Amino acid sequence: MFGREDQRSPVSMKEPLSDQDRKHLDARVLDTEKRTGTQIVLSVIQRCDSYSELPWKAFAMGASTGGLIQLLLYWRFYECYPDQPVLVMVAGMLACGALPALLTMMIPRFAKCFLSGFRAEAEVHQYAKSLFLDRELFSTRNRTGILLLVSLFERKVVILPDKGVYEHLKEEDIRSMIAVMTPFLKRNHISQAFDAGLDYLSGKLTKASQEAFNDELTNEIIEEKGI
Repeated sequence: MFGREDQRSPVSMKEPLSDQDRKHLDARVLDTEKRTGTQIVLSVIQRCDSYSELPWKAFAMGASTGGLIQLLLYWRFYECYPDQPVLVMVAGMLACGALPALLTMMIPRFAKCFLSGFRAEAEVHQYAKSLFLDRELFSTRNRTGILLLVSLFERKVVILPDKGVYEHLKEEDIRSMIAVMTPFLKRNHISQAFDAGLDYLSGKLTKASQEAFNDELTNEIIEEKGI
């Protein structure tokens, strides 16, 4: 079915951001950093885990449903078909299971029907933390890095502030920021989702220090296919 891979590769499918979106967001990030005294990194991930259990969940649902339907039909039409071969019934159950399992690998929206919100939330957070460490977003002088990550398959937003920002950006602020971004993400408006998040940061944080702004982290948007 699916195999889990640790290797991350650039996005190869249809890109969620156009070149115009990237230029616009680069400018927005730089402006927001100057206003807030933070170092902001945006990231778009196609999928944060392989979720190899989804085809099996779909198979189990399809096979059990198919078996139930065949049992009801056999009970209803027993007098007409008293010698219905068991092999035919088993083949029917397997076919009913194989079809939805195949659809989970071909249609992401269908696969997501079998993904629990808790599982998706955990995987996206884990991916975001790994990305934060891999890209060394903690390396700013005043620990003012902030990662804004959106996952397309899971339709989740994760905000990870470094400890220099966390005292000014509380948990309730992070939840509010996610709440303003999520509606745009659900409509697949990625650039607008980031715009909403940057607007929230600009309104919530003010630059405390008067020292000259130094852009320590790249403003290039991290786009990955994920796992």
